[in-house]
Amino acid sequence: MQYTVGQMAKRLGVAPSTLRYYDKEGLLPFVERTDGGIRLFKESDYEWLSIIECLKQSGLSIKEIRQYIDLCRQGDATIPERLELFRNRRRAVERQMAELQKTMDMLDYKLWFYQTAAEAGSTEVHKGDTVEDIPQPLRETFLRAMGRGGH
Repeated sequence: MQYTVGQMAKRLGVAPSTLRYYDKEGLLPFVERTDGGIRLFKESDYEWLSIIECLKQSGLSIKEIRQYIDLCRQGDATIPERLELFRNRRRAVERQMAELQKTMDMLDYKLWFYQTAAEAGSTEVHKGDTVEDIPQPLRETFLRAMGRGGH
């Protein structure tokens, strides 16, 4: 089966202009075209496009993704470099996730803070609060968010 740009974009959850941009930037050397220049995607292109999206979401630049594609096209001799690229990306995403968890912890703490303040009609309800006044497990959440321990 073959897909148009619009069909493949919908399947991937991206705008058609994203796929056109990827093609313009040299990320889609595998995509076939009709005699009239219309891009035609195959089922096997979906995996490539999914990998490109994954790498983009993980923080790689278009230039770095193009280098990855070039490595793939060079064959098995570049497997060690590709393996290292994915190891590095995984570490970077783990760091991002840890930072996002700290953000989520702070949001959870502030939700509790303002919910209790709303119930009391004032933030003064927390005046003089200590860490011990924060209910468990929000105490651990608060401490993690503040970078002061917790599990």
